[in-house]
Amino acid sequence: MTAATHSSLFPQVPESADAVLDGLDPEQRAVATALSGPVCVLAGAGTGKTRAITHRIAYGVRAGILQPASVLAVTFTNRAAGEMRGRLRQLGAGGVQARTFHSAALRQLQYFWPKAVGGELPRLLERKVQLVAEAAARCRVRLDRNELRDVTSEIEWAKVTQTVPADYPAAVAKSSRDAPRDPAEIGQIYALYEQLKRDRSAIDFEDVLLLTVGILQDRHDIADQIRRQYQHFVVDEYQDVSPLQQRLLDLWLGDRDSLCVVGDASQTIYSFTGATPDHLLNFRTRHPQATVVKLVRDYRSTPQVVHLANGLLGQARGRAAEHRLELVSQRDPGPDPSYTEYADEPAEAEGTARRIRDLIAAGVPAGEIAVLFRVNAQSEVYEQALADAGVPYQLRGAERFFERAEVREAGVALRGAARAGGNDALLDDAEDLPSQVRAVLSTKGWTTEPPAGSGAVRDRWESLAALVRLAEDFARVRPEAGLADLVAELDERAAAQHAPTVQGVTLASLHSAKGLEWDAVFLVGLTEGMMPITYAKTDEQVEEERRLLYVGVTRARLHLSLSWALSRSPGGRASRRPTRFLNGLRPGSAAPGTRTAGGAGGIERGAAGGRRKRRGPVLCRVCGKTLTDAGEMKLMRCEDCPSDMDEALYERLREWRAEQARELGQPAYCVFTDKTLMAIAEAVPGSEGELAGISGVGGRKLDRFGADVLAICAGQEAGGGDEDD
Repeated sequence: MTAATHSSLFPQVPESADAVLDGLDPEQRAVATALSGPVCVLAGAGTGKTRAITHRIAYGVRAGILQPASVLAVTFTNRAAGEMRGRLRQLGAGGVQARTFHSAALRQLQYFWPKAVGGELPRLLERKVQLVAEAAARCRVRLDRNELRDVTSEIEWAKVTQTVPADYPAAVAKSSRDAPRDPAEIGQIYALYEQLKRDRSAIDFEDVLLLTVGILQDRHDIADQIRRQYQHFVVDEYQDVSPLQQRLLDLWLGDRDSLCVVGDASQTIYSFTGATPDHLLNFRTRHPQATVVKLVRDYRSTPQVVHLANGLLGQARGRAAEHRLELVSQRDPGPDPSYTEYADEPAEAEGTARRIRDLIAAGVPAGEIAVLFRVNAQSEVYEQALADAGVPYQLRGAERFFERAEVREAGVALRGAARAGGNDALLDDAEDLPSQVRAVLSTKGWTTEPPAGSGAVRDRWESLAALVRLAEDFARVRPEAGLADLVAELDERAAAQHAPTVQGVTLASLHSAKGLEWDAVFLVGLTEGMMPITYAKTDEQVEEERRLLYVGVTRARLHLSLSWALSRSPGGRASRRPTRFLNGLRPGSAAPGTRTAGGAGGIERGAAGGRRKRRGPVLCRVCGKTLTDAGEMKLMRCEDCPSDMDEALYERLREWRAEQARELGQPAYCVFTDKTLMAIAEAVPGSEGELAGISGVGGRKLDRFGADVLAICAGQEAGGGDEDD
């Protein structure tokens, strides 16, 4: 289940096979009942593809047509596989294997390695970066952290495209790939990396697929054994299949055609990892008798959002664009997407945070809002702006929910309390299931109010709070349930990686947002050079950037905001232009290939608050250098420049902030962040104007806290009175 799901957390299992089909639209029903031969499902964003294929599997199982253990459903992320297992369990088809390609291959490799090769399977490298760094050093090549990451990605691309080290330079030239270093140099590092792995009896994740393919090609007896086990295959996100994954799928299938693939060429955004939509687009050629079903009814987004999404693809070019699906919204009309132009990036971040705060005040849950950007480096300024606005947030990319240490500890504690039953004094005053869970988790760090600040402590609290909310939902659906029932539910969810959602505005890159959805989405930083990204040179690369923006747009259910900044830092030259992909779509812009004398039409000119004025460049007050980093701009100095902060004042400000946070019932960072307090303690403002000039002290906070802060800076007690009185 994703954060997008609005149906009950605990739906009833359908009573019969026919009941599994209830509620499906005609096209989804066609998918669910097409249980023989090759099937290709072309599914647009928000059209219920996961619903269609899980109901297809469940219908086949419940009708006795498919044996659960004979079905292998594969997808690309652990989250997606977990969601699929969760849905199948809710439909009464819990015995079906739903895994990622790597997980399925690793399981087979571990089982058959002693028989095929002998001995133990080599150690699996969790991270290959360290070994790549060693290979580079031995090649006398110095790589900084970013170059090391990029070279590692190049090695991964080479392996999934089945390119050996000696062929890497030629493969790069043929694919028009923009290598991060000299291709011959990368080829040399790649070769030595492979040698180091062999010397140390280690394999990486790409080797898992390569070795499985090798065994299945060489050992027909093992291939036959796997084919007897798995009779029916379902592949989700088929547009993202790499040549190596396709080769493995072919070996799993053998000469059979019991295969259902699901995908959308317009959502191909991972070509840099070796993914290609060609397998999806060529499916009818490879399987002339295939049943093809198109899903175009969009249940996720309003007509206004869908109109923009269709408009983006309407300007697309290339083979994938020729197969685009025209979505048809099934929802009631909503607000038009908003387009906002800001003077600079801090203003864009502050304006976005202000709009998010307004949405939350209007009743939109923080967990149903996302800020999406092109690269992760854009995250920091939005983290700071949301913290300054008192808005909780979470970053995507953390470890899986049920693998977090605090969640495992909580599970052990709940299991112990369930076994103790009435003999646990901790539960004496707990009258119902939610209060029992709150009592148990209070020993693990859960409190009624979140802790101040961000970081690991806050992350731990959010995890425990998600378990408390899950218990509350469970108790509403099953009022008679006890702790033992909840523990059983958690165990099943953990086995399926079917996690509850952690509340807070999501900050994520566009790539990591694939497969998710929210009520409100803010697409930020939409300027030329960022969207499309600077290194997108070829027509094919530019078209993939367009598809990436399309993915971002289609994450929104109701509210969609698109914004850009004309310069990076305050006072900088307004040299940036909004992305070309919005030409002809945003108000006042000309369609591609035309010219217009008009202005920006209906574009809103953003500001960061009623008191914000256009500022000049922010200069370091120590060395005079122009600052561009959000944290340094807040401190008004370079991170490396010496600080003249009044430590005693800083501690008094922290004590005052803690008291304010307690009174307001909010985390401390909602009053002021640590960086803002440091900036105040360094500047020691003596007037309201000086305090207002510190980044992070907006008009609202100046009105609310200004008098107290100025009093503390003057050596007085907050609220009046001198400390020495």
